[in-house]
Formats: sequence, C-alpha cells, structure tokens
Amino acid sequence: MDDTVSHSSLESGSSAAADEFVLVNADPKLRIANNGNIDDLKDKITEVFLSDDNISEKTMSESNENIGGAEANEHVKVQDNAAGSSEPDRVIMALPLDETTTDTSSEANRPRAVSVQPGPKSPGALDFGDPWRLRAASAPTTPELPEGQYIFFSNVTYLGSASINAPRSEAEINRNMAILNEHSQLTIPVTLAVPNKSEGLVRLLEPTTNTEIASYKIHRILFCARGTTDSNERNCFAFTCSHGDNTENVVFQCHVFRCEILDAVGRILYSFASAFRKIPRQTSLGSLAGILEDTPFCFDTTLEIKEEDGKGNFTTCPRDKAAFKLRSRLEKKIIVTITQTLNKELKIERCFGMLVCPGRNVKHSDMHLIEMVSMGGSDGKTYTIVGQWDPNDPNFNVLNSETPKDSRVFMTVAIDLVMVGIQVPVRFQIETKAKIFPQNERFWYFSKKPHHEQFYLKLKEAELKGSTSTELSYEVISLESQTERDRRKSSMKLNLSPTMAIPENIQTPQEEEESDSDEPLMSGTGTVSKEITDEEIIQRWDETLKKWHQNLGQRPKQVHQLARKGVPEALRGEVWQLLAGCQDSKEISEAYRVLIMKDTPCEQGILRDINRTFPAHDYFKETGGLGQDSLYKISKAYSVYDEEVGYCQGLSFLAAALLLHMPEEQAFGVLVKIMFDYNLRDIFKHGFEELQLKFYQLERLMQDNILDLYEHFMELNLEAHMYASQWFLTLFTAKFPLFMVFNIMDIFLSEGMGTIFSVALSLLKDNRKELLALDFEGILKYFRIHLPKKYRSEDAANELLRMAVGTKISSKKLKKYEKEYFAVKEAQMQQEDPVERFERENKRLLEANMRLETENDDLAHELVMSKITLRTDLDAAEDKVEILTKELLQATGVLTEMKEEKNRLDTESFQLKEMCRRELEKAEQEASRNNAIIAEYKMICTQLSERLDKQTMAAKEEVVLIKAQVKGCARCSALLSTDGQISAGDAGTSQTESEPQLLEARKQVRELELELAQTKLALVESECKTQDLTHQLNGALNEIQASKNTWFQKTFNSLKEATAAKKPEKE
Repeated sequence: MDDTVSHSSLESGSSAAADEFVLVNADPKLRIANNGNIDDLKDKITEVFLSDDNISEKTMSESNENIGGAEANEHVKVQDNAAGSSEPDRVIMALPLDETTTDTSSEANRPRAVSVQPGPKSPGALDFGDPWRLRAASAPTTPELPEGQYIFFSNVTYLGSASINAPRSEAEINRNMAILNEHSQLTIPVTLAVPNKSEGLVRLLEPTTNTEIASYKIHRILFCARGTTDSNERNCFAFTCSHGDNTENVVFQCHVFRCEILDAVGRILYSFASAFRKIPRQTSLGSLAGILEDTPFCFDTTLEIKEEDGKGNFTTCPRDKAAFKLRSRLEKKIIVTITQTLNKELKIERCFGMLVCPGRNVKHSDMHLIEMVSMGGSDGKTYTIVGQWDPNDPNFNVLNSETPKDSRVFMTVAIDLVMVGIQVPVRFQIETKAKIFPQNERFWYFSKKPHHEQFYLKLKEAELKGSTSTELSYEVISLESQTERDRRKSSMKLNLSPTMAIPENIQTPQEEEESDSDEPLMSGTGTVSKEITDEEIIQRWDETLKKWHQNLGQRPKQVHQLARKGVPEALRGEVWQLLAGCQDSKEISEAYRVLIMKDTPCEQGILRDINRTFPAHDYFKETGGLGQDSLYKISKAYSVYDEEVGYCQGLSFLAAALLLHMPEEQAFGVLVKIMFDYNLRDIFKHGFEELQLKFYQLERLMQDNILDLYEHFMELNLEAHMYASQWFLTLFTAKFPLFMVFNIMDIFLSEGMGTIFSVALSLLKDNRKELLALDFEGILKYFRIHLPKKYRSEDAANELLRMAVGTKISSKKLKKYEKEYFAVKEAQMQQEDPVERFERENKRLLEANMRLETENDDLAHELVMSKITLRTDLDAAEDKVEILTKELLQATGVLTEMKEEKNRLDTESFQLKEMCRRELEKAEQEASRNNAIIAEYKMICTQLSERLDKQTMAAKEEVVLIKAQVKGCARCSALLSTDGQISAGDAGTSQTESEPQLLEARKQVRELELELAQTKLALVESECKTQDLTHQLNGALNEIQASKNTWFQKTFNSLKEATAAKKPEKE
C-alpha cells in the first residue's frame, strides 16, 4: 500500500521523516508484539481480563489545563465535516521519526504492548483465537512518574496492534482501526499517560495498580489519527510507531485504542501534539544533543548533467561505467536533487551557490562558482538545484578538452545549502568521473541514469550566546559521503572472475600538493601521460619494432639506447613483453588459467598485502575492485607455479606495475620471465642468502665510489639491509613515483640485474650531503620519507636516471665482490662451531627434503588422479562405442525399410508416367482431329463466302438487266416508278417470282451458320479437355519431382551412399 498522507496532514507543515520506509508484510497482520511466557502472562494480568468495564473515572484536571487556550499547533490539523461546521471531525498528526536512536536488542526499548494473534477462519474474515494467547514482554513494574510531567487519561481500552506497511497512510490506519474495533475479542483496560515534553515515554498503565504494561518513546511515534464521527470508530484513535535501529530492520506497528468518553479522544491527541511542541531548553543539551551526535541525518543526492542539443533544448548526458559522457564546448546544465531519508527533517531554506571543479579531493578554494538557474522543492522533502555551466570559462578547460582513449577525468560538483537551525551553509561535495568527446560525437545505447551519492550529516546542538529565542541551533560535526565510508572499509571482498580487462588510465587533472610532512609517499603515486611530444622518438621506436617483429629471436641494437631514454607509455606493454621474450607465450597463458583455479598455502599473505600495493593508484584503490582482483590472481598463480619461492612480500608491487600495462595473462608471463630469466627469484630463495650477497656487493660499491658515506654508515652501524631491501625485492616499485618506476623497469628489462646497483648507487650519490648530516634514526627516516619525495618531479627523476645510466658497474667487479663474500662466509663458517654449522646445514637439508617429499606426494597424487581420469574416460568411450553400435544397427534396419519404400515408390512413379504418357497421346490425337476439323470448317466457310459473293453479283447484274428490259417495254415500264422501284400493283407478282430462290439462299446460310457454331463449340470443348490434361500432366510431373527432393528421399540417398561405401571396406 502506498504511503499516502492525508491532505490535512500535508497542510499542517509537520516535520515528518521521509517516505522511504522498509515495508514489512504485504498486508497488515495482527500479531503479538513480544514473545513472553504465557503462564507468567496469565498470572500477571488475570485481574485485567476479569475487571469490570465500568472502572471509576479518574479526574482529568491536568488534561483540562493543557487543553485550555487557543494556542496554534503546527502538528495538528482540524478538518471540517461534510456539513461545513467548525466542529472538529478528525485530528491527524504527522510526527517526526528517528529510526536510529532505538536499539531493538535492548529490553527497555522493545515495545511491551500486547496484541491479538489472528487465527484461521473463512476467507474474507478475521478470527481471533483463545483469549489467553496473549504475551507480555516482561514482568510488570510500577514506574515512579514525576508529578506535573504526565497527563493521565482513564477509561481507555487497548484493542491491539497490527503490522503496517505505510505508517503515514490515513486509509490504512482507519482500516486497521475498524478491524480491531469490530473483531477484537480480547481488550485491555488501561490508563494512558502522555508526557508533556518530547523526551518522555507514552505509557500504558493497569488502572487499579498503575502497573506499566507497555511504553513507547515519543520520537518513535510517526502518525496519529482519530476515527471519523459518522462511523463506529468515532471514539477510537490510533498511532503508528517504528521499531528498529536502521532502515533495513525497521518495523512499523499501528496501536489502536478506544475511549469510553467521546470528548477525550480530541484531548488525547492534543496532548500528543503539545508534547512534541514543548522541547525543554535545559534538557536538550543533554539527551537530545547526544541523540543528534550519535544519529546522522541521511541525505540521498542525485547528479544529472544536460547538454545543449543545438535546437535550444537540453538533453541528458549518458553514463558509461560510472562516468558521464560529455561533449566539448557545449553549454551544459547541472541538476542536483537532494532528499532527506533518515532522522528528523531539516528544512532547506535556499542554495547559497553551486560550484564545479575538475579533479577530486579538491580544496574549497579551488571550486569555481557557476550561474544558478533555479532552486526549490515541490513536496517539502526534495530540493532541486539547477546550475548553468559556461564552456568558455577557462577554469573548465580540462573538462572541455577531449580525453585520450581508455582514460577518464574526475570532476567535483558542490552545493552550499542553507538549512534552518544550522548556523553556516552545509557543503555537499559530489565526486564523479567523466569522459570528454568531440562536439559532434553521437552516443548509442547508454544508460541515462543519474549519479547517486548518499551523505551522512552529524550535528550537535549549540546555544547562541546572548540569544533569548527558544529555537534550536545546531553545529555541524561532520559530513561524510558513502564513497568516503567505503574507502575506509578494510574488509577484503575479492571478485575472482576468470577474465579481467586492462586497467583504464584514470587522470586526475590537478596534481597532489607537494607536502613536506612526515607522512611517507604512498606507492602508486604519480601520473604517467601517454602523450608523446618528441616525434623523432616515436618514429625510431616504430622502425625498431617493425624490424624486431620480423626477427623476434634477435634484439635490434638500437633498443639498448632507446630503452635508456625511456619507452613511450603507449608502447610499454608491447616493448616489455619483447624485452622479456614472452610476446607469444601461449603455454604460460594456458598454464595461468589453470593455476588461478588451484589453492595456495600463501592465501592469507597475499590478501594481507593487496591493500598495501599501490594504494594511491585509482586502479588498485578500491577494495575488491578490478585491480585488486587481478593482482590477487597473479600473486596466487605465481605462488602455485613456483612452489620453492611461493609468495614473498614485494612480488605484488612488481605484478601491479605490469598490470598497469597489459592484461593478466601477459603480465603473468612477464613476471615469470623476470623471476627466472633475470634471476630475481634467487633473491627470495634459501633464506634470502642471495639478497645478503647483493647487500655486500652494494656496500663494496659504496666503499669504492663514495667512501665517506660508506664510513659514515659503518660508524653508525647502518647496514644495507636496513634501507635497500625494498630496492632489490620490488625493483624500486614500492616507494617511488610511477614515472620513475616505469623508467627503471625499461632499463632493467633491457640491461638486467646491474640496473639495480646503478640506480641504488646513484641514489646514494645524489643524496650524499643530506645523509652525511644525519644520525642513525635520521638516515632511516630520510630513506623512508624524504628520499622518495625528492623525485616527485619528472625532472629530478630523469636527472637521477641519467646519472644511473652513466654509472658503469662491470660484471667482473660484481663477480669479484661475490668471491669476496663467499670467502668471508667461508672464513666465518670455519671460525664457528662445526656442530652448529652441521646442525644448520642439516636443518636446511631437512627442509629441502620435506619440500621434495611434498612435491613427490603431489606428483604421486596427480599420477593417481590421472590414472583415475583415464580409466573414467576409457569407460565412457567404451559406453559410447556400444551406444553407437546400437545406433548403427538401428540405422541399418531403417536403411532396409527405406530401400523397400524406394522400390515401391519407383514402381508407382513408373506407372504414373505410363498413364500420363497414354493420356498425353490421346490428348494429342484429339487435338490433331480438332485442328483438322477446324481447318476443314474454315475452308468450307471460305467457299461459301465466295459462292455467296458470286450469286450476289449475278443477282445484281440480273436485276439491272431486267430493269433495263422493263423500261424498254411500253407496257411493263408502267410497273416501274421514276426511282426504278416496282410499283405496288405488280409488287406481289414480282415478289412471288423471286421468293423461292431467296428463301432457298437464306436457308442455306442458316444451315451454314448452325454448322459453324457447332464446329466452334466442339473446338472449344476439345481445347478445354486438352488444357485439363495438360494441367494433370504438369501436376503429376511436379509430384514426381517433389518426391525426389523430400528429406525422406535425401536421407534415403545418404544412407544408401553410406552403405555402399562400407561394403568395399568389409570386402
């Protein structure tokens, strides 16, 4: 049910909590509020059930004192009835909610009200079971209620409680009130005690003994309502109360009461309103201030950016991977919506200003004010601020410049809100990411959901000096976003997905402020740009790589010098793989996918170090994010791959540097090559004996090159392992800025282990003066804090690397130092007790033996598992062969049936062809006969036409001749008129003479016409028959062709071919 608040409660302007509640149960259900013991309950409240309903009415003088007067109540709204009278019809209050100040685990804060448990009944009706199914929370007590602090109302009956979904819905409260008033069979007479201030409890007391039955904190009551005057609930009232310490476990209950005195209902609700209006000044600094400090005000904010579409309108900018997709040089609008979701409502008066700045973790002074378009709220709980962003402002050049591919920029939007009761504006600062595209870029199929952020505001009450106002004033203790809270989480939740993409290069436009504090420089500090300013360098690398790819087995000569100058960031992934010799190592990639699925005994060590690896880099900063997930899998895979070394602290830094330039599989391949081919794994073996050798070699180099610093260290007893351990174990990746780390990696992969000595010796030379002036602890602090910070600028780092490249350390000298080291070790071993030496050697051999036994057990286990797997596969193959043999037999039987069916169909087809042929011959003969008849008919018609024409001409000539003779005769000429016609007197005679011939001619014509019609009719009938036969022939031919092209015929043909192919094999 929707949380719909009545119109009257909205007009009252009450400060209620937000409408975002956790809804419990789909429909309100009557239930027992607490789980007490039924026997104890029977013993304790027997008197309540057996007491007479006509309890003596207590005096209500205290309530009358509070009701007198016409003081306005901001929490109470009186509705007029339908007739328009001023008599109060209903009193409804919306009261504030504080969901976090009550601990549901505490017995004192649990609702001790009683309610009726519903029983089964016919559909559509409620049934209430045994009246003794009533439970109490705890044994009744008799509270000491201070006089003057409570208003008591007697003759009140508690009808029960129900779980409710919408605690501010007037309709749902009235529905529960009607149900309980009509069906409740178990009611409890109580005395209602309402405090006269907001710090008290609403108490339900047993009328005769004043024993407390239940109590509810005032600030937990959300809504009060009275039954309508024209219903049976006119003498009833109810209030909703929240139970729970946060929005996840909050439960809302509706408690219903009935008064014997009708007028007391309005007085009771007015007492509730008075309690909330009266906040004692002297006590608010105590408990209320503690509540405000412990309970944060929760605000839900959304950030939306709109761009001009060229038509005078603004369209919403899409988001992809939590980053806004913006077009450069377009006017934009920023829309921020803020909604309070927890604690008492803080009214927002106005927005003091909206500010924008590129970057994150920016200072307030770096923010830039933008033009405000509008501000305001529609429902009193949601406040919207709209600002206009001018793209031509030079302060926003970073956010108007296209970002490189696979990179993002940060931006910060802040709003300063002026809230009622808070002395200074509160700044809500929202950080988000953006990608800048060209102005004409088009986006497809991206989400346009706004950016969400949640803020937690903690306040404390402050009393203004010299102020006599009774209004409260607050001070801001802290304002924290959910993102900031998540960053502090230390729990490890890794998403071990099998695939992972290359990390994006996230840019922070503003560099971190250089600080000389005692905080060490975090690993992963510094941004490395992919922009290339020297076109000659990129051209030389392009030529070198083309030549290199043509012959991967031979490294071009110019690679050595190019690597010393630094590999371009965009090419580092490819070049590092070529230098390490694993550009096409499919075997390692396949092994990696298998290794990440195995368990490792180094799990805890890996998880512990992941949060410490490159915490300053955005890709590895997020706990359980993509970067930490990839780093975990690579470290785990290598610990399984190299069981002798396993995992040692420091490997994660090297793996992280590789992950920033290539996918997981390729990074794992380069890591393996570095450890094995560059002999870095020797440092981690046999109790770090090789590392001790490196320390000795470094000290000897110091003695030969910087003697004064060496002697200074010796005087202070400062040994190399105290400051140089991370240099060798992590290849300088743990403390120094990334651009320096990557350049050292370029030279290391090109020249080998000697690079570490060159860089280490150059570091000591470059900082010689500072180190000579420090004592033991100062030197250690300098190495830990100030030395890495000295190379935060690229110029200082490049200068150091030029010094390192110029430092020549020959392999002969290192070999000489190595012999000296082993000679010294041998002398020491000769001087020590042989027993101790043998014991140490024995211990080492035992450890090696145990390791080999473990490997042997693992190999034996794998062998057994392989045999089991092979046996299983063989059994499965045999079963499959058996199944295929059965299918072959079935297919052979089906093939035989198909052959028989084919023979039958061939016979039918031959018969059908013969029938069609015969019919076609008949049709052709009939057509030939008809054609002959037609030709003969045409000839006859032609002859008759010629004959008729001749007779007509002869008749005309004869008529002309007769007329001439008649005119020549004197007697006969009188028979002709002047126009040559025969006169009437002789007409009959002439007609009689010529009539037999004319009749004969007409008769012949009619006979010929009749014969012609009959011939035409016969011709048409023959043509119809011919056409029918032609259609039948075509249909038969089509059926024959279709029968040949059916799937059945094709299947039959394929089976026939397969059988024919197998017969020669058997033979």
